[in-house]
Amino acid sequence: MTSRPPLHCLRCARAADSFAGCRTCAAEGIGVNTMPPLADLAGVDLAAYPGGPWGLPTALPVSGPPVTLGEGNTPCVRLRTDRDQGGAAEGELWLKYEGANPTGSHKDRAMAVGVAAAVAAGADTVVAASSGNAGAAAAAYAARAGLRCVVFTNERVPAGLRAQIDALGAERRVHPGAAGARNAAMAQAVEEHHWYPLTSYSSPSPGGNPYANEGYKSVAYELARDFAGRWLDAVVVPTSRADLLAGIGRGFRELAAAGLIAHEPRLVAAEPSAAAPYTAALRRPDRAEQERTRVAAQPTVAFSLGEERPCWQGLDALWRTAGAAVALDDEAITAEGRRLAAEGLVLEPSSAVGSAVARGLARTPGSMVVAIGTATGLKGLVG
Repeated sequence: MTSRPPLHCLRCARAADSFAGCRTCAAEGIGVNTMPPLADLAGVDLAAYPGGPWGLPTALPVSGPPVTLGEGNTPCVRLRTDRDQGGAAEGELWLKYEGANPTGSHKDRAMAVGVAAAVAAGADTVVAASSGNAGAAAAAYAARAGLRCVVFTNERVPAGLRAQIDALGAERRVHPGAAGARNAAMAQAVEEHHWYPLTSYSSPSPGGNPYANEGYKSVAYELARDFAGRWLDAVVVPTSRADLLAGIGRGFRELAAAGLIAHEPRLVAAEPSAAAPYTAALRRPDRAEQERTRVAAQPTVAFSLGEERPCWQGLDALWRTAGAAVALDDEAITAEGRRLAAEGLVLEPSSAVGSAVARGLARTPGSMVVAIGTATGLKGLVG
């Protein structure tokens, strides 16, 4: 068993010794993740970066051997805009297609690192609470490492995702209803059986495993490498607990601190309007109100998104980059899915919300906007 880097609260800076988030901030009703220190990228040759979380292993909080299925190095696809159809001048719109990862979603970047951390900690069982993609990724990387995997989920998970989790050998435990029931079951398992948690399980949610989430920094590294010398105006991220948003933000901060990029792009959280705590928060006049925002989350076609409260590190990523949050209704999200399919891309609705928001931002002439296409939609086509 190896030692793990220390964790600290991103909001109050208190040290932490668990993956349940900052208990002090939770007592104020604010979910804040505890994270390891930022990595020092001084001396890194970004042009030689091979991509993926393990392309810069010193930037990760894991000292043991990698657990990998070849995740990362996902393609950037230029999307058509109205200008391409003879409309007014617009900027460039790109999609970073995370559906090209081994299990079909961005979650592979986190689970590769999280399972490696579990191995380094001496764990024999990993556990995740998931509406689908995180569970599939956890199952795949646990299988790769030879660990037992238990996934707490609900009855609304699409058949394709259920089949994927089962095929990868995970134990799927169904808890009907809202996320609270499966999170409570997971919390009990962590407490009683000492299973290694790969996702969030406490309330208010602080976000996922902080070591695993460091895998998301590699999205920023790849964008900086692939768009070297070009000015990225905004990166749009489908957002729920903001693990991906905050991870990308941390990656850009590290790159900027090392002088590897001239500026950090503006980050934009894309949400379904039925469950949009970041959009609601940023409408409030001051940060104290924003971090205590709570909304009534309703069902949405973007089934893997939807929280009642913003996780603090997501707000912090938006504050640091003068970012924004934009919410779209189910009709707009579904229409974007059809538009992507007409270009040969099948994304799940939770991904389409990102490109739909980015499409609006790219209407500014001369701009360059990248949307993170978080997951393939092919799993939802299996019935």
